Amino acid sequence: MKTVLITGATSGIGMATARKLAKDFRLILCGRRQERLNELESELSKFTSVATLKFDVRNKNGVFEAIETLPEDFKKIDVLINNAGNAHGLAPFDEADLEDLEAMIDGNVKGLMYVSKAVLPLMIPQKKGHIVNISSISGKEVYTNGTTYCASKWAVEALSKGIRLDLVKHGIKVTNVAPGAVETEFSMVRFKNDSERADLVYSGYQPLLADDIAESIYFALMQPEHVQIADITITPKAQASGAVILRD
Repeated sequence: MKTVLITGATSGIGMATARKLAKDFRLILCGRRQERLNELESELSKFTSVATLKFDVRNKNGVFEAIETLPEDFKKIDVLINNAGNAHGLAPFDEADLEDLEAMIDGNVKGLMYVSKAVLPLMIPQKKGHIVNISSISGKEVYTNGTTYCASKWAVEALSKGIRLDLVKHGIKVTNVAPGAVETEFSMVRFKNDSERADLVYSGYQPLLADDIAESIYFALMQPEHVQIADITITPKAQASGAVILRD
């Protein structure tokens, strides 16, 4: 059975993906909330072997130290899903909080690089593997007040393409998944727990669910070895672009 490492596994797309993959993969679940990691391990260990790692992807040393502590029987990593990341704030660039902007670059870009660099030495010797990066439709177009979040996801798109080029010699696939509006904790984090404002993001139409993205990831992973799904863009039926959503 192959082993998959999932960052941001304690909520949203990461958690849904862990549940979707549990019957076909051994799981390394990573996140910042130990209680949730413990709960998920208890739930999914009924189906497969599970290891958990507590770290923040923004902490470079913490990432490498945590992955180095993996038990030997989990150090043959076949799949890496770079899911962890967040949006912070929604304001014009000139008015945005600098700490919010730094948090998005640190988590969405640098975090992806740290985890990938820590995992690749465990994947490359196998001469095959699969990396899935969770981007966003915000990585394909820029919208008002989302400048730095969009920039961070454009970086993920570029990293996906570049890593695919650099790792083809090692037989490693790279899939970039770009979701549109998905109803998760995303907007609660962006709006700093303002539930009224967060709820408005998903009102008046049927947004995607985390399970929808997990299904797409599963589809990409279950292709024959010679097939590489390079890019998946998935939006709700009501969403035509990052800023155009048909609401009731």
